[in-house]
Amino acid sequence: MPEALIKDFGKTVVAWQRRHGRHTLPWQNTRDPYRVWLSEVMLQQTQVTTVLGYYERFLARWPRVTDLATATLDEVLAQWAGLGYYSRARNLHACARAVAELHGGAFPASAAGLQTLPGIGRSTAAAIAAFCFGERVAILDGNVKRVLGRVLAFDGDLVSSAAEKRLWGHATDLLPEQDVDRYTQGLMDLGATVCSARSPDCGRCPLQSMCRASQHGEPTRWPVKTRKLKRGRRENWWLWVENAGGQVLLQQRPATGVWAGLWTLPMFEDESLARAALPGANLEPLPRIEHALTHFDWVLHTLRAQSCGEAAPAGRWVAREQLADYALPAPLKKLIEQR
Repeated sequence: MPEALIKDFGKTVVAWQRRHGRHTLPWQNTRDPYRVWLSEVMLQQTQVTTVLGYYERFLARWPRVTDLATATLDEVLAQWAGLGYYSRARNLHACARAVAELHGGAFPASAAGLQTLPGIGRSTAAAIAAFCFGERVAILDGNVKRVLGRVLAFDGDLVSSAAEKRLWGHATDLLPEQDVDRYTQGLMDLGATVCSARSPDCGRCPLQSMCRASQHGEPTRWPVKTRKLKRGRRENWWLWVENAGGQVLLQQRPATGVWAGLWTLPMFEDESLARAALPGANLEPLPRIEHALTHFDWVLHTLRAQSCGEAAPAGRWVAREQLADYALPAPLKKLIEQR
């Protein structure tokens, strides 16, 4: 890597962030590890506009990590419902408890220490350490991989752990001696607002003169990542049973798998099994729901019935006004709100 690039890269990012970066997000301008950690977890694979409301609600309910540690997993999942990637919520809960029980309510003050906590990987640990403790350590989230991959025209295929390890080395080499917190934020801002995946705005980028991908005229060729997910398709049937008191029957999903730990209507593999669960009942088909997840498209059919409850499948009867207290997946919340 050219010495000039190592010398100028960090200074350029810091100067750009100071003038053009984001400065008003609610998790900025703080060195509170709890607030920074919460935002970093929520922002994984999720846009800022989506996170804002969830972030504020979490802090209003659990203003300190020790408060979050006292919550039940069901309470955390209920607040998280609709944000997706629910393993993050389970790790969030486990991490809060670990901080409270093993560290006296204080987050470890180094990236190495933070990585020992549930759900905190190398890049997230580095971000917290840089923002809160000023540690000179590199991050490498999706946005930063894209920025560095393009600036360097990095030829390694990032599905390879060896290639990613090399990129980690480059990320560390490019760290500035000072202002690592602003530098870290600057890389995030560039990836989020300028160096986008499909339509990079090279004309606005402060790194254009040193960016090999831009010089090639094909910035979207980088970073290299060849493995593509093969999307599957799944189809299931929900049985919506409501008793005379207006209570809805819910079942809790298993502790592992899709929507782990969330509450849904009783779910069946096919329509015949759903109908057999309420023999003789008059079942009204509702419009089907098409829900896209990371690895597959999910088609959900719903059959709605009125039942006295005795013949219904096992589960928990929940009054409509109490449904907000349960962790329901986004498509089910929407379905119930519309009916």
